[in-house]
Amino acid sequence: MFTKCVNCGVSIKFADEGTFHLKNVTEQEINRLSFPVIGLEGTYKTGYQSLTQLEEMTGEVTALNKKIDCGISSKNNHAQFMTAELFKTRLENRDTVEFIQDGKLVSHLQPIVNISTGEVYAYESLLRADSSEKNISPYELFQVASHAEMHSLLDQRAREEAIRARKNHIKPGIKSFINFLPSTIYNPEYCLQHTFSVVNKYNVDPADLVFEVVETEKVQDVDHLKKVFQTYKREGMKVALDDVGAGFSTIEMLKLLEPNYVKIDRSYVDRCDENINKQDFLSEVTHVSKELGITVLAEGLERIEELKVCKDIGIDLCQGYLIGKPEPTAKTPIINTSAAS
Repeated sequence: MFTKCVNCGVSIKFADEGTFHLKNVTEQEINRLSFPVIGLEGTYKTGYQSLTQLEEMTGEVTALNKKIDCGISSKNNHAQFMTAELFKTRLENRDTVEFIQDGKLVSHLQPIVNISTGEVYAYESLLRADSSEKNISPYELFQVASHAEMHSLLDQRAREEAIRARKNHIKPGIKSFINFLPSTIYNPEYCLQHTFSVVNKYNVDPADLVFEVVETEKVQDVDHLKKVFQTYKREGMKVALDDVGAGFSTIEMLKLLEPNYVKIDRSYVDRCDENINKQDFLSEVTHVSKELGITVLAEGLERIEELKVCKDIGIDLCQGYLIGKPEPTAKTPIINTSAAS
């Protein structure tokens, strides 16, 4: 009667005259509920028109938690199966949930510079809640999305906001690094169509976009990630592999995934001037990447000594608080890396 569409990021909006579905419950149990329910093809449903009304119904549904299978469907007839416990999680975090559902999000931009010239090469788009009244940290935003099973929707929202922000703040030719979670892209050919349509909507040059996989240590299906990369590339976009040196992101994966960029995990950059083993690793990754035609980016730079090491090794790009913090608008870097020696 309704389909499961979690991975493609369908918007499930609480206050959208939704339908509350109950399954695997007896007629006797249904009769005990205080709200009207209509039976249809082995399931039962009841309408709601506000989050408050849904909360009241959820209290009763929670009592049937072990016996029911619940879903919410919006006007476009998509639905997401969920338990009463998941309803409870969303209700307990309703402020953050509504920020995600309503798209009340903005991108803060952190500069990425060419180490040799000091020129701005790109900005990474980092998602933030758009609120002057409620202090919702990025950590809270993503934690709630994960626990409320809304990470697919948040990931889609993040990509859309990054592309929109680019149109308003970043000049053509300067690239945008945009994060994505591969686990939220169930079928690249289908799930990424929304992203590609947003690119067309804002008339952004695909060549200016770099999609960066995050949480690489959690990726288990490397073949799936390769398909995601290939789908982006076919549309004329670039891809980046994050956290090289952590998790599965070993040098061997560079040859298999063929990213355009690699970002070296900040743990190898932190105080690299004081650790010969870190310097050896940075040199090895840089050497192999250059042989494969991959651009190398060192992230997390906070000290001038770290910058000097990266520059001497021949790393192409750098990013970190030493260069500039994430800001609502594209700011000029606070240090000229070309002068570091």
